[in-house]
Amino acid sequence: MTAQRKGLTHLVLLVSSIIMMYPVFWWLGASLKTNDEMRSPNLFPSTFHWSNYTEGWVSVPNYHFSVFYMNNLQLIAGVLFTSIVSCSLVAFAFARLDFPLRKLWFGILLVTLMLPTQVTIVPQYVLFSKFNWINTYLPFYVPHLLAGGVGGPFFIYLLVQFIRSIPRELDESAKIDGASWFGIYWRIIIPLTKPALVTVAIYCFLWNWDDFFGQLLYINSVDKYTVNLALKLFIDSAGTVPWGQMLAMSLLSVVPAVVIFFIAQKHFVEGIASGALKG
Repeated sequence: MTAQRKGLTHLVLLVSSIIMMYPVFWWLGASLKTNDEMRSPNLFPSTFHWSNYTEGWVSVPNYHFSVFYMNNLQLIAGVLFTSIVSCSLVAFAFARLDFPLRKLWFGILLVTLMLPTQVTIVPQYVLFSKFNWINTYLPFYVPHLLAGGVGGPFFIYLLVQFIRSIPRELDESAKIDGASWFGIYWRIIIPLTKPALVTVAIYCFLWNWDDFFGQLLYINSVDKYTVNLALKLFIDSAGTVPWGQMLAMSLLSVVPAVVIFFIAQKHFVEGIASGALKG
């Protein structure tokens, strides 16, 4: 009976996986079709048009998609560095330091988790416009440097829960050896919070890689476009949209996120579990 239940469970999971993966299969098949074949009920075309990938890669005049990928990586690298540094410092302060109104400030931090992003869009844009930061990557770097970027409060909360699970005896031992608070943070807390930091990095990477609205709002020049913004260049109201090329490039745009997730999956799960169970 146990074997039958196990087999039934595997069958249900297999069918469910196929159903959930169907849009991905359709996406792959559509990226290999011509415009005339898009309305065909067949999942894959009779002839695979791999040229959609090569032609789509150089479809933007004067630019290859490699430029947009490099812009994406430049933006993400700065956001990752500033976010990890600032959020880990703030989390360390909340978890280890005793300062006035600490509980109040931490409560305010938790309240900001419920604040819709749409509320801050207009005042942020007005502020960044007055600083002449429009069409630069500073609107992405500076908020994360101040631990207030996309997901900042959540990252701080996650790191605080993880740091609280680290025995304070380690801090006391480091103090006896003459370590300062920053030395404790750098030599003890940071190495021990590696799973949580990897989790923060993955979340930060995925959310900012997929952030189409924010990039559309602040970036105007094609030479600074990311992959997300470059995809909208395929849509031309005055001409025919090359759907095969656009779907091919959009499929390639998710590859880095998928690769990063699978490479760091072990640390990601460990960081989430540790933050939830030990905190």
